[in-house]
Amino acid sequence: MLNIQTPTLLLDKQKMLQNIELIVNKANVHNVILRPHVKTHQSHKIANYFRKFGIDKITVSSLDQAIYFSKDDWKDITVAFPVNILEIDKINFLASKIKLNLIIESQYVATFLEQKLEALVSIYIKIDVGYNRTGLKIDETNKINKIVEIIRYSKKLKFEGFLSHSGHSYNAKSIEEISNVHKESLTVQKRIKEIYAKGFPNLINSIGDTPTCSLMNDFRNIDEIRPGTFLFYDLVQWKIGACTLYQIAIAMACPVVAKHASRNEIIIYGGSAHFSKDFSILPSNEKYFGYVVELKETNWEIPEQMDYVKSLSQEHGIVKVKQERFQKIREGDILTILPIHSCLTGNIMKKYLTMEGEIIHRL
Repeated sequence: MLNIQTPTLLLDKQKMLQNIELIVNKANVHNVILRPHVKTHQSHKIANYFRKFGIDKITVSSLDQAIYFSKDDWKDITVAFPVNILEIDKINFLASKIKLNLIIESQYVATFLEQKLEALVSIYIKIDVGYNRTGLKIDETNKINKIVEIIRYSKKLKFEGFLSHSGHSYNAKSIEEISNVHKESLTVQKRIKEIYAKGFPNLINSIGDTPTCSLMNDFRNIDEIRPGTFLFYDLVQWKIGACTLYQIAIAMACPVVAKHASRNEIIIYGGSAHFSKDFSILPSNEKYFGYVVELKETNWEIPEQMDYVKSLSQEHGIVKVKQERFQKIREGDILTILPIHSCLTGNIMKKYLTMEGEIIHRL
């Protein structure tokens, strides 16, 4: 049995590998490049599992992540976050060592890079396909044209293509809504590529979000997909139908430190400092911060009815349990909890403990 004394992030490696294989097979069937987003795990060890499936390109969300993975010999890295020009020294460092792909959405940044770069960098123009977070709208042709012209005549910038993120798929309430988000994204990406295909015939259309990449089967006019959360999945993905509970590959193991019989609540050592503050909503309209599963020797099992984490403070978690289970739980027991958001939980915990007892460190 695993030796757990403090909040510990467990990893079911077999589930993770099955999740990788499913998305690799989908990419192969649809003849698209799989460039997984490694911000979900941020681990050399885990990234190397992708290499076993023939993956040699990755996505990151920061230059620090790019530097970290470049040290493990990843040579083709996309930083899927708008260029922060204050980090030009890091950009030049990376550009001298790897094929570095950056995303921009302004003439100012394009001009800055043209003036300050010391090596060739590939550029994606960020397109907003409906998420309304960042990126240029397809009808902002004047802005896009100005960026394209700077790239066209630059010896330091190579026009790689158009990149988008359908982050609004995470807010969908049904698979039909996810499908509509995906169709809108495909339409926008197809149109923008057609506009510039004559002058740049090899442009790449790159999309990236786990719900559409997991559930959809139409990738016409798309050249590359960049999902990340699919590796572990989580309760957000389960709630919108992107995965089953059995595909969630990480869980928080938390010691029980107190019991309160008057309200059938268990206090665990595990709070927002371990889970993050992300929550979802029960059918009763109450917040919950995770579901309790049953830890076994080699995995965890999904009970017919799951207890839930009802609230979190920094170190404390309050778990609402049924009367029958309450009587069986003792201080010093371990409760195992599926997280709401695997990326944030992993980022906080900084390492994983596999069900085989291996510790996997991360950035």
